[in-house]
Amino acid sequence: MYRVLRLPRDTDTRPLREALWAHRIGHRFTEDDEGYTLWLANPEQQDEMLRLLERWQRGEPLLPTEERVRRRARSSTLLQTFALAPLTAALLVLCLIVFGLMAILGDLAIAMLTIVPIGVVNGSLSTGDLTTTLASGQVWRLFSPALLHFGWMHLIFNMMWLWYFGRQVESIQGSGRMALLVAASMLGGNIAQYATGTVLFGGMSGVDFALLGYVWLMSRRVPHSGFFVPQMLVVFMLAWMVFTMTDFAAVVGFGNVANEAHLGGLVVGLALGWYYSGRMRRS
Repeated sequence: MYRVLRLPRDTDTRPLREALWAHRIGHRFTEDDEGYTLWLANPEQQDEMLRLLERWQRGEPLLPTEERVRRRARSSTLLQTFALAPLTAALLVLCLIVFGLMAILGDLAIAMLTIVPIGVVNGSLSTGDLTTTLASGQVWRLFSPALLHFGWMHLIFNMMWLWYFGRQVESIQGSGRMALLVAASMLGGNIAQYATGTVLFGGMSGVDFALLGYVWLMSRRVPHSGFFVPQMLVVFMLAWMVFTMTDFAAVVGFGNVANEAHLGGLVVGLALGWYYSGRMRRS
């Protein structure tokens, strides 16, 4: 990301944001105590952005009237959300759909998405083998446990961080990079959890920790990249991960947390963050 200009805090940036998205100019606004900073994703679009900025500073209309009305009318709709971060929004919707199916179908929905098939035989839990499962073509099970959430708090907590971090990655570096992070962290986190002998687990938190690690490394190693995460948030999430690994967590009701999935996802995010931030620094 390339820094373009600074704006005071009392600036109404909405018309400029709408115009930039309408002209498909990749950008990002960041905010601090002094005001807003506008970043440009593709330097080849610099001239086009500067022309828009000149018109905006002169107070000229940036969009045709019909287009401006249409974009404002849909600004609060789900379509606008998908337009800004389509993959992140799609994952949110998919997790909500799965949560609804779990409420309707119960154990049947869960059994379809666990890392290996599970069932009850003679009153005992019966589980399949991962090698046999993959050989039968059920490859989706390597990723699908991340879609399972076992309660509203579990779902809300994971979706909140997915949106916070995923939107940054997708808006700055595109849906392809977000897809790589999600797929790699799902795979790494789920296999790490399965390696401990656990088969009934789920949640997007492994992906969340991967995104945390990625965004944090990008913000630290490439400060001009446009990524940002408050340092206290990093401390809180890492402290939470460590806390859930302790015996005290079980005492206060947090004993069934997929700790290895969290750790596996974090390692994946840090590895990818180190690699891509290194590429950006060299370039």
